[in-house]
Amino acid sequence: MKQVAIVGGGISGLAAAYYLQRFGIGCKLYEPQERLGGTIRTDRVAGCLVEGGADSWLAEKTWFRELLRDLGLDDQVIGSNDERRRTYMARRGRLVPLPEGLGLLAPTKTWALVSSPLFGTGTKLRFMLEWLYRPARRADRSVAEFVRDHFGKKAVEYLAQPMMAGVYGAPAESLSVERVLPRLVEYERRYGSIQRGAKRDRAGRSDGPSFLTLREGMGSLVDTLGQRIAKSCEVVRSRVVQLRRDPDNWFLRLEDGSAVAEHVVVATPAHEAARLLAQTAPELADLLGRVGYTSSIVVGLVYDAEGFGHPLDGFGLLAPRAEQRSVAACTWVNTKFDGRTPPDRVLLRAFLTGEAAEQAAGISDESILGQTDADLRAWMRFRARPTGRYVQRWDRAMPQYGVGHSDCLKEIEEQLWYLPRLHLAGNGYEGLGIPDCVRRSEAIAEAISRS
Repeated sequence: MKQVAIVGGGISGLAAAYYLQRFGIGCKLYEPQERLGGTIRTDRVAGCLVEGGADSWLAEKTWFRELLRDLGLDDQVIGSNDERRRTYMARRGRLVPLPEGLGLLAPTKTWALVSSPLFGTGTKLRFMLEWLYRPARRADRSVAEFVRDHFGKKAVEYLAQPMMAGVYGAPAESLSVERVLPRLVEYERRYGSIQRGAKRDRAGRSDGPSFLTLREGMGSLVDTLGQRIAKSCEVVRSRVVQLRRDPDNWFLRLEDGSAVAEHVVVATPAHEAARLLAQTAPELADLLGRVGYTSSIVVGLVYDAEGFGHPLDGFGLLAPRAEQRSVAACTWVNTKFDGRTPPDRVLLRAFLTGEAAEQAAGISDESILGQTDADLRAWMRFRARPTGRYVQRWDRAMPQYGVGHSDCLKEIEEQLWYLPRLHLAGNGYEGLGIPDCVRRSEAIAEAISRS
């Protein structure tokens, strides 16, 4: 019987244990925190369901549904209310709706862009001329450089930067367009114009919700996984301090002891994996340390619906740096998904990311709540006062796929050849979303079963 140790009890570690169980392989999972699930958690505040981490996954990642069916959760899947989907951009203290047909920086309706008050005449002209771009194959570059090439400086300021901060918690200037927006890079290579590519791609897609979630929250996923693996996986509540190896086994030094395993799955952030491997595999540890991470803070504010004073006619808002506010984005939870709030409550779920989150590290929760309420009040002009409050801090939990990340991944894979039976799971490598983490863990479990 293979001896497998999993370091980390987030979604990647839980998924690895689950798939190992399906292959008839038991394991030990090392997680010092009492709660499993990592950055996935669901809480209740003032009668509202509040997600402390990811609130959904992209519907286009269809492979994830197989896991949910296996877990008996497929009937719990609900979709976003895309018929009410609209996103606002904060501009000079006001909210301006993003043009219709604008996906994640992949516009399909040029006229909506040209008629939007969000942009000036020069930027609108750039949108129209972008249709004339010829196919090109270029080296990896930042999202900001990519958008500037196609649409100009203002499109970076009022599209790329706030979208990347809201979704990835990182500045557009530091993110790799090949890793973060590979579909747009493919549009550029095939068509030149990403507007042309987005429109053709959209024509071949079926209608349906963009986002999917679970009726009782994403926390029900990790809770169910934890229950399913209980028979074949022992959860050890101890922190792994170091990993070292001999030709046959891996040795885990714990805070309160030691353990041995034939295979080790390191399902932690890349910087934590670097710490564990610093003495055993310094070259690999150096590469893992190059994967940047940023912090984030999720703030939930509940208000009485009566007299709230602002229509929730969209999924929420984004805020560019030019607004000089702490909040990078806010989801209007009542609109995005059904069943999250009672009829008499409004739930706003705001995000502080990157520099704002790091600056707030030494600030009290009460101060963060007050600042967030003030930011949202300045843009939305509502009158109600919060009746429920929620703060969840995540320190260095969101990886930043910087320019050159693909090359770094290749070097990491090369180093793993010299370290048999070591496996790296998590969101620091090939995908940030829950489905991406699950798919990587499934592949690792399959590789272990074949060894």
